[in-house]
Amino acid sequence: MQQAEKLVEVDCITHVYPDMTKVQICGLDFVVNRGERVSILGSNGCGKTTLLKHLMGILIPRDGSVRVFGVDPGKEYSNIRQKIGVVMQDVDEQILGPTVYDDILFAPLNYGMNRAEAGRLAESVIERLNLGSIKDKIVNYLSGGEKKKVALAGALVTEPELLILDEPFTGLDPVFRREFIGVLNELNKERGITFIMTLHEVDLVPEVADVLYLMHGRGDLGERGTPEEIFGKFENLAQFNLEEPTLTRLFKGLKKEGLDFGDPLRVDEAIGAIKKHWNTTSQSPNRDIIDREMGKWGDGEKFK
Repeated sequence: MQQAEKLVEVDCITHVYPDMTKVQICGLDFVVNRGERVSILGSNGCGKTTLLKHLMGILIPRDGSVRVFGVDPGKEYSNIRQKIGVVMQDVDEQILGPTVYDDILFAPLNYGMNRAEAGRLAESVIERLNLGSIKDKIVNYLSGGEKKKVALAGALVTEPELLILDEPFTGLDPVFRREFIGVLNELNKERGITFIMTLHEVDLVPEVADVLYLMHGRGDLGERGTPEEIFGKFENLAQFNLEEPTLTRLFKGLKKEGLDFGDPLRVDEAIGAIKKHWNTTSQSPNRDIIDREMGKWGDGEKFK
């Protein structure tokens, strides 16, 4: 069996900020293999963004080691920057062009491409992300969701191998969030782009991650596994200042009432589990029990 290619390796790093706040990202080694969709889940302030900034060479660890594409990004980021796309949490920090098209064109021109090749790449990513209607728009007049999409276009225009996203779904409305997730998963499936993404929304993890790290405290990487392994392992995620996914809580509640549909984490899995249960029993489960349990989690819209 062929060994997976490691794109990122982080071994117990320590960073001290100017105000003497110390973040020590230790516990497990942080490893990302080519083609993986990796999410780092943790509460605000636990060190997720600090980790990402070390991967981008923005921060230099006092102790420990960081390797990205086999090199130290703090010393050799210029040698690997074209392989990496970044979407920051505050996209206003990375949108530089006066118009959408100018901003997307900036990275390839900055990397020394001629204008014709840069234009070809820009038009390609504009078409893929359906930005044609706003490509001449001044960036100051974009909505928050549009800015996030433009930032993604700027990150993808050089056709990177690794995409780093810091809380990419914060502030997005449900429709655009679903579209954003779809684009990311298509890029992973079709182009094999590797993702590293920080999150605090537990319900989104099964949609965007193959591998999940749990981080708590100030940089403690406590667990690594698939979403199914992580959410199935812990009876109480409160120790990480997190709640269980909504579907996990729902189906645990149904199980306590004698209705065992398994442990689905995604809506399509939940629908499949319920249909299978109904199709294999002579009588449907008690609808009153299901309605009562679903009623605890809202009006049911999120399960559609």
